Amino acid sequence: MRTQTVRKRALLAMLGLAGLSSVALAAGISGAGATFPYPIYAKWAEAYREKSGVSLNYQSIGSGAGIRQIKAATVTFGASDKPLSAAELAKDGLVQFPMVIGGVVPVINVPGVKAGEILLDGATLADIYLGVVSSWDDARIRALNPKVSLPRLAIAPIYRSDGSGTNFLFTSYLSGVSARFRSAVGASTSVEWPAGIGAKGNEGVANMTALTRGAIGYVEYAYARQNRMAYLRLRNRDGKTVAPDAAAFAAAASNAGWSETPAHDVVLVDQPGPESWPITGASFIIMQRRPKDPMAAGEALKFFAWAYRNGGALARSLDYVPLPENVVRLVEDTWRNSIVSGGRPIWPVRP
Repeated sequence: MRTQTVRKRALLAMLGLAGLSSVALAAGISGAGATFPYPIYAKWAEAYREKSGVSLNYQSIGSGAGIRQIKAATVTFGASDKPLSAAELAKDGLVQFPMVIGGVVPVINVPGVKAGEILLDGATLADIYLGVVSSWDDARIRALNPKVSLPRLAIAPIYRSDGSGTNFLFTSYLSGVSARFRSAVGASTSVEWPAGIGAKGNEGVANMTALTRGAIGYVEYAYARQNRMAYLRLRNRDGKTVAPDAAAFAAAASNAGWSETPAHDVVLVDQPGPESWPITGASFIIMQRRPKDPMAAGEALKFFAWAYRNGGALARSLDYVPLPENVVRLVEDTWRNSIVSGGRPIWPVRP
């Protein structure tokens, strides 16, 4: 009898520890990847922790690294600004969905020039990054900016040295508007740049641009705003001059064919429309279809659902664009149909 009592107590203790482990797992979500959405993910995480007590540990290490980590199942989710193809998702047992929309903006450090004073077209911007246009008083820049006093100052292109979705968006845009750039460099998360100085992450590019006289870089708009950087205006596909802001990003995303792409792999650069910002992109979440830790995956989906429903004001405060409601419904259908454990869908999360 005493032996049975001891066994019962041991079993109860084990069950109690298992319960504590489940609570501990539910108390934190791990993610890694794109630096592009980091400002809004940080804001959402802070607000969600205050509401739910659940914390988000997000490593802002670049899209390429985030993809590698979710493929290796070392995090609950990866984040990338370059969507994976349907074939790659199927090969690695992954699912992806858009989380938020934002814009990549060229930023400069030119003495005496304020935010929005300089206008460039895509071809000229491409030639700057090819090293063909190398001075701020180049005839092509002067022709676009006849009323701006441009210094005789060497241009120092700053580029992302790490594999990143920001690279993908920027090089996709430049490859689309410049055959010379497409041939020499191409569009990818990581490319061989023919000119300039490399820096890691949106943070690194912002800092290097701020420290380098004559520099031009490209960062997510929230980084430009937070660091009070001088951004450029661009001439868009319709030939209109546009400045970066949430309205311009929303205009670019307004006609995207989300329902036509089951993998949600929509690229928003160089969209038509007179108000469209030409370097707009969605940031994507990537998860395992059959997660090794279903509880953590369920907690992550609860966080994403909360952000869709309650995070719009925070997103707009940083000039990101929340997903339209019809796209959110498509995403939740993806959760129900694609993320499973033990043959059952994880979403909606059961109490």
